Amino acid sequence: MARSPDTQAKGPGKGLNIGGKIRRLRRDRGLSQTALAERLGVSASYLNLIEHNKRKLTAALLLELAKIFDVDFAHLADDDETQLFADIMDVLGSEMFEDLDLTNSDVRALVETVPNVARALLHMHDAYRKSQADMRSLAARAIDAEAEPVILSSVAPAEAISDFVQENVNYFEDLELEAERVGREIGIVETQSRDALVDYLHTAHGVETALTRAGRDFPYQRHYDSERKVLRISERLTTGSRRFQLAHQIGLLSAGPVIDMLLMEANIKDRDTKALGKVALANYFAAALLMPYDRFLESVREARYDIELLQHRFTAEFEQVCHRLTTLNKPGHAGIPLHMLRVDVAGNISKRFSLSGLPIPRHGETCSRWNVYSAFMTPGVIQAQMSELPDGTRYFCIARTVRKGGAGHGTEPRMLSIGLGCESKHATEMVYSDNMILGAEAKAAPIGVNCRICDRMDCPQRAHPPVHLRARIDENMRGPSPYVAGASAELLPTR
Repeated sequence: MARSPDTQAKGPGKGLNIGGKIRRLRRDRGLSQTALAERLGVSASYLNLIEHNKRKLTAALLLELAKIFDVDFAHLADDDETQLFADIMDVLGSEMFEDLDLTNSDVRALVETVPNVARALLHMHDAYRKSQADMRSLAARAIDAEAEPVILSSVAPAEAISDFVQENVNYFEDLELEAERVGREIGIVETQSRDALVDYLHTAHGVETALTRAGRDFPYQRHYDSERKVLRISERLTTGSRRFQLAHQIGLLSAGPVIDMLLMEANIKDRDTKALGKVALANYFAAALLMPYDRFLESVREARYDIELLQHRFTAEFEQVCHRLTTLNKPGHAGIPLHMLRVDVAGNISKRFSLSGLPIPRHGETCSRWNVYSAFMTPGVIQAQMSELPDGTRYFCIARTVRKGGAGHGTEPRMLSIGLGCESKHATEMVYSDNMILGAEAKAAPIGVNCRICDRMDCPQRAHPPVHLRARIDENMRGPSPYVAGASAELLPTR
């Protein structure tokens, strides 16, 4: 299992990014440390310290490295390995690795030096988890002779597409350009039905749109009959959701070749994964069409990330706006690096993006002190929280519940919670921080990533003991949780 080797061990994300990137870029170019040091005008020993994260880079050296390797400045500066580190820590925190006595430093070295090997380990663990779930499913079906056969694959489609989106920093320039093109075409279509999207589907693709009464015969939000070229939309949807479903269908029809190209380039071949990828990219296109990049970013900055105001301006839903905010990552013209997650009342994560650096566990079981969970206690109200990880990194986060399922009696709505956040240094750019004390003196909620890799032994909401520490528990004493014996507890490295 992964443990901290000493008190100097760093938390997830610390010291991960730039040294390892420079070392890999140098090796990929076939340059020795001496050769690169000469081009930078520094000594080889100093470059060696930089590559091992023992020296900080000046802005001048960072710019020179970007020029030498012909990469974007942001590519070097961004900490895109934080999530990989957190995922691997989560994997190696499993009980199956308990006897290996791995340390945080071991995991950090793996991610820094050979990230593709780390990703391969992650894929193997995903396949293992999925095989376990598949076997349980097969066992349950074994007594049902009429059950449809289960088609097994190595990685769950949702996880594969989540990785695909994260690897592209949740920004797809080709789809942004397609959305701009279609937006211009929609602008010149003569509107007869008072809905330009409906008219465009008819004019460009010969598709008729019908608002359909919900019922047993039509349990869908959207249904497209490709043979008859009829698109039916449920009457239960709000105006924002109807517009989004129309834009989604336009994406499948107008940007279909681009979507297929992106999935092919990502080597996504599994049928179910490809289908889910089309859904995800068509959703991306829909958001880009309804909230055009430049106009939306300008409005976001002017409104200071006031999500509900942006909903009103762009006739969109709360989650749609939050999701679009996470895609504003155009090089040289980007918004705040944000993380976003969507959870249900059971804690299941159904959507996750992390560009802020906050590690979001791959398979659920996030820290219960995140405000994305407490938001369920005040439905529909935006909660703001300053949070701090055990390593001292601070994040400014907001959360609010959303209701899914449409309008009308008899519907079965789902209540979900949306969490959105950034590093604390960006908090002042968001309107939700106006009435909060910020800076070093600000009170922050102590959070972790999840219990199994969290050092906070005094947490009253701890659900599991940490895998890298153990407490010598006295049955006659009780601390904040069952896993702490109290003030006299002795924390020992797990051997």
